Amino acid sequence: MTTALRSCPITVDDVDAAIAFYTELGLTVTMDVPNGEFRWVTMSSPGGAGADLVLSAPDAGRSPEDGEALHRLLAKGSLPGPIIFGSDDLDATFERVRASGAEVLQEPADQPWGVRDCAFRDPAGNHIRINQI
Repeated sequence: MTTALRSCPITVDDVDAAIAFYTELGLTVTMDVPNGEFRWVTMSSPGGAGADLVLSAPDAGRSPEDGEALHRLLAKGSLPGPIIFGSDDLDATFERVRASGAEVLQEPADQPWGVRDCAFRDPAGNHIRINQI
């Protein structure tokens, strides 16, 4: 029996800005599902490797109270994270994402636990780390 992570939801306040950011990481939109005034967007790695990201606004599919609570947490940068990606060329990925205007939290560095990585905030403030693979 095999169990694998298929998707990971990410709450963002601007789906289009998030699409632009995650496209710089090499993901592509594989589904864009409208639902009234909201939408859910699934982004996938090339060849379907790894879990898909599902982007949605805090209010999408939630009660007004839950949406507002998520808005407040998102604004404070307090949602769960970091979300960790892998890249076979960390330095090139870092430069491409930095050139897009993303907020840099950490330039590529060797970590004491053995990984080389860097860190950004996506346009919504989510903490993103990228590991060299």
